[in-house]
Order: sequence, then C-alpha cells, then structure tokens
Amino acid sequence: MKKIIAIVCFFALAASTAAFATPASDSLLASYKAAGAGKADAEKGKIDWNREVVGEDGDTISCTTCHGKDLSKAGAHHKTHKVIQPMSPRANAERFTDEKKIEKWFKRNCKDVWGRECTAQEKADLLTFLLAQ
Repeated sequence: MKKIIAIVCFFALAASTAAFATPASDSLLASYKAAGAGKADAEKGKIDWNREVVGEDGDTISCTTCHGKDLSKAGAHHKTHKVIQPMSPRANAERFTDEKKIEKWFKRNCKDVWGRECTAQEKADLLTFLLAQ
C-alpha cells in the first residue's frame, strides 16, 4: 500500500510540475542539464530553499526569509522591505516566463543568501521545486 501511495505521489508531483512549466523554464532546465546538472529534484530544491545559513550581517537567513513559507503569498525583502510578488506560478502567472529574469534573480539571490552563485544542479532543483508550488 505504501508503495502505491508513493507512486501516486510521484506522478502527481511530476504532473503538477509540468503543468506550470513555461518555455523559459524548459529552456533553462535544458541549459542546466547541458552544463552538467543531473535529473532535477524538487525535494532537493525544497531542502535548499529552506536551508538556513548565517548571512554576512550575522543573521540566520534562507530563501524563506524574504519569500516566506507560503509561496502563494507575497514576501518582502528582509532589509529593504520591498514587496516580492508570490513565487508560486499558480498565484503569479508571470513567474518563470522570462529566462533573463530567472537567471538574474538566481545570481543575485544565491549570492545574497549563500554567498556564492548557485550551481547548475542547484538551479535545476530549485526551479523544479518552485514550478510545483
């Protein structure tokens, strides 16, 4: 019974991710694979999204610090308090439709939170996780 439930959950996640994919996200996932990323893993992306690190100012931060835990709601930058529109493509149809914007924000946010740029694998995992929200 547990095996059947796991299989159903796997296919439900795969279907929900595909349902919110965009030409931009598909193109980027292909480019991440070409850059050496393996299979994109939404669960790993979720772990990375919630990973807490000590920021340059000594505070503990993660992606949720600004984007929040409920990705269907707006967040706010932890320093500037500027509103960040929902990350969930279900709540924000414009999310993940522009390759340049996706790459810009990965570069900026990975450096801000993790102190470095994300790897192709991390971006693939994070994007897959976010598409499923």
